[in-house]
Amino acid sequence: MSAPFASVNPVTRAIYYTATTLDGFLADDHDSLDWLFVVEQEQDGFPLFLDTIGAIVQGSTTYEWVVRHEDLIAHPEKWPEFYGARPNWVFSRRALPRIDGADLRFASGDVRERWPDIAASAGDRDVWIVGGGDLAGQFADAGLLDEIRVSVAPVTLGSGRPLLPRRFESDRLTLTSVARNGQFAELTYTVRHDDGRA
Repeated sequence: MSAPFASVNPVTRAIYYTATTLDGFLADDHDSLDWLFVVEQEQDGFPLFLDTIGAIVQGSTTYEWVVRHEDLIAHPEKWPEFYGARPNWVFSRRALPRIDGADLRFASGDVRERWPDIAASAGDRDVWIVGGGDLAGQFADAGLLDEIRVSVAPVTLGSGRPLLPRRFESDRLTLTSVARNGQFAELTYTVRHDDGRA
């Protein structure tokens, strides 16, 4: 990360937090997450995670899936159940529908150029990169991805949307936490940046 970004908010981290299949896919070839909702979990630590988040970033496919799956155009009152009142940055090259009452900030282009505004909108909390994998990869390419948290499900799809379509060698990732949540294996990795930051 270059100097201009380091001074934005030194405590704000970009965290990619998602669920994945055992063979490394976020969704199937039709962008379906049906495989995810049938996997048993014992406790839901998501509300505690969300309390640490000041802003959210997602790509257009992820946003469109949530809007469609939850029928949010017709039922905008459901939006806070997912994201609360946090600023939600949606990266897209296309015009997308807005949800009434949601703090949506549509963006395009290089994530590096948008990062100062994203970090500022998070206040003293972290930024959650919801997905997809390519958007998380863009943050990694820019030296802005600080942590990867994945819940690995005992499911294989054979093909679909990849977890993170980038090459990471083991010297870039440090495993900091392993936990079991029902049928999920929950793994947390810190990301080492090219300048040596972890």
